[in-house]
Amino acid sequence: MRRWALLLFAGSVLCAQERLVVDFEGVTVLLAPNDKANRVEQWEDKGVVFRPAHAPKKTKAKGLVMFFEHLSNRHKGIGSAMALEEVPVRATLPKPASEVAVTFWGSTGVPAVLEAFDADGKVVDRAAVAAAPGRKAPGDPVPMFTLTVKGSKIAYVQFSGPRPGEYLAAEEVRVTLAAGN
Repeated sequence: MRRWALLLFAGSVLCAQERLVVDFEGVTVLLAPNDKANRVEQWEDKGVVFRPAHAPKKTKAKGLVMFFEHLSNRHKGIGSAMALEEVPVRATLPKPASEVAVTFWGSTGVPAVLEAFDADGKVVDRAAVAAAPGRKAPGDPVPMFTLTVKGSKIAYVQFSGPRPGEYLAAEEVRVTLAAGN
């Protein structure tokens, strides 16, 4: 957890924010013969808990999140493990936040949505792209893009968008905790 210094000017506090950065680079992505090693019910880092937003509705399968590793550049991310049904990934925050920025990569052209919710489950902000960028040439790096949501007391965010057969992976989550937490 990173703590940002208090800036004092003429005896008054100008900024007192705490920021969390969660990435998945330390996760070991293992593929076992049954292909289940990289799928979990939930995963936690720095108090941020990632899990499916709800149980699958089209199947009796258990909702899982999955770690992805892009083979060409070794970037790691987390996304929904539900290949045939869109189940958003929810990231529950340890304290209320004022801003959450998520950096993604995914299938070329996959839509992406990031929504922020308060403690009562009401949407407080939403950011989206109609289509994730694609590589311009086969040797180009995997394009990443960032969606940011803001609100006074964000309790959790959810990301979604992939259609059957597509994927969307969160590569990094940056959280600015609300002042006074």
